[in-house]
Amino acid sequence: MIEYLVPANIDDRILTRAARLLERGGLVGLPSDTSWAVVCSLASREGIKKLRKLSGERDERHFTLLCSDISQFGELCGMDNTRFRLIKRLSPGPYVFILNTLLGTEKALNLRRGEIGVRIPDHAVPLELIKALGSPLYSVTAKKSMRRDGGEEDRWEAPPDGEEEDRPGLPPIAEEELFEGGWELEDIEGLDLILDTGDERPRIFSTILDLTGDEVLPLRLGSGSWPA
Repeated sequence: MIEYLVPANIDDRILTRAARLLERGGLVGLPSDTSWAVVCSLASREGIKKLRKLSGERDERHFTLLCSDISQFGELCGMDNTRFRLIKRLSPGPYVFILNTLLGTEKALNLRRGEIGVRIPDHAVPLELIKALGSPLYSVTAKKSMRRDGGEEDRWEAPPDGEEEDRPGLPPIAEEELFEGGWELEDIEGLDLILDTGDERPRIFSTILDLTGDEVLPLRLGSGSWPA
């Protein structure tokens, strides 16, 4: 089902309904400052399980925690002053920052790596939904391979212990894989709600910066310029 809203004046009733769906383990499609995303609640193990299965992604660096404020990062990840200043300068915006996780985050997400991507999107819909929910959103870019006719061969399965992927970077997402209009997401199986502003989104993806080492390592260059 699609709920239409105005970013400058979002109906609180729609946000409340979406938040309740997420709390019960539901999945919601929504716009961001890049392309469309599918999200679940960080606090819902059922939602996280559904999102991983739907995405088909094996590399956890494809998943991102969407936050409404940089202070939420400190509750989830380790961050020194140097990293804080860089993130603050580039946020909100189309940048994902890979940070080392705190133990509680690692356990909550059952991560195979002790790191996670975080970002603050420059778009009212995800920001207001995070506030209504009271916790970050676990997200992945919405792709056409998620549709009912997308096949099952690439669905997500955790690899056996000791067989983690260790690629230095992430490939760009093909433009034809991304959606423009919210109505296109209706063919994604398992999606409980779509929040749509009625505007088409650009088919672009975020820039991913790995901050887990001594130097900034770009894992994927997208709409956010780097060096910035």
